[in-house]
Amino acid sequence: MKRLQAYKYELMPNGEQQRRMRRFAGACRLVFNQALALQMANYAAGKKFIRYESMAKHLTAWRNGSETPWLKDAPIHPLQQALKNLDRAYMNFFAKLADFPCFKKKGGRESFRYPDAKQIKLDQSSRQNSRIFLPKLGWLRYRNSRAALGAIRNVTVSSAGGRWYVSIQTLREEAQPVHPSSSIVGIDLGIARFATLSDGTVFEPVHSFRKQQARLARYQRAMNRKQKFSKNRKKAKAKVTKLHQRICNIRRDYLHKTTTEISKNHAMVTIEDLQVSNMSKSAAGSVQEPGRNVQAKSGLNKSILDQGWYEFRRQLEYKQAWRGGQVVAVNPRNTSRTCPACGHVAKENRQTQARFACVACGYKENADLVGALNILAAGHAVLACGATVHADRCSEAGTHRSDYAQEATHA
Repeated sequence: MKRLQAYKYELMPNGEQQRRMRRFAGACRLVFNQALALQMANYAAGKKFIRYESMAKHLTAWRNGSETPWLKDAPIHPLQQALKNLDRAYMNFFAKLADFPCFKKKGGRESFRYPDAKQIKLDQSSRQNSRIFLPKLGWLRYRNSRAALGAIRNVTVSSAGGRWYVSIQTLREEAQPVHPSSSIVGIDLGIARFATLSDGTVFEPVHSFRKQQARLARYQRAMNRKQKFSKNRKKAKAKVTKLHQRICNIRRDYLHKTTTEISKNHAMVTIEDLQVSNMSKSAAGSVQEPGRNVQAKSGLNKSILDQGWYEFRRQLEYKQAWRGGQVVAVNPRNTSRTCPACGHVAKENRQTQARFACVACGYKENADLVGALNILAAGHAVLACGATVHADRCSEAGTHRSDYAQEATHA
């Protein structure tokens, strides 16, 4: 099995290297924007779409022209990669996989990529003095948190929160993995409880955004009071960006630790097929049809996005694939309203956010645990009927819900 993996490290460049990286990122941004403007002009004139092979000729003209001669100072391969990124963005747009490409502005996420592995050298002989060689940047030191395994494919340099990072993508051959565990578990995601497993394990939420929300609002108000384009405003904006990065890092670190623990202990994981983007849409409505409970829905949307449910599923899927496990997504319909003991479905079963009491048989349990048991039963039904069949269509094929309810009660 071929395993494609990226290792991300924090760079420790000197002042000259930082200035060069900013210039290289700006050159890639300019090439991307000029190519996009040219594509839009051709479309307005009724001409055909320019593919990368033809667009590369324009790059040569831009580098040799009198308007942007400083493009020659940047390495050629990252500039070519910027054109490839635009070409791929158009292909995704034509395939209806993404929105129309937009112009990149200064001050956003600066990045550039070296696609040629032959020009890259990696020295990991000493963990304290690990370094990497990149064209026109020389040797850069980085914080080596773990060894990068495999052959280097490409390297991406990016900045976030005032710091520079390097992402090294590698490819290596591994034997087909066999998961050490044989257990299957259902997971119910929520806000009061981040994740509740069908075996009774509970992962509390970290609430990285909620805990920093007051400080973030204070920093944003201070930034808005500064005069635009002034140095003080840039300093205030840097504080806001740094805090946003801290919130993101806390959430990502917690998700990695949670998904790693679940992936190590369970060979098969059953989760709900949640459409997070639809669940977190605004309820403001329009002028003709204004929404209801807009403020409450806005708070709910913040809480949903603060949990990182989509990222949780993404990490769990690739970690299970690396360990030889599997992730099964089931239909989330009525998972919190169905009694795991008798199968009765009613809205009245979910009395409160945390309390479940069946109106038919009287079964009582925590509502999140009930949801996890139902998700586990639905996962068994999907496996019995086939991965393409929804769980609500083959309830008889799965193991009886009462068995899971009894196991949870004894546990």
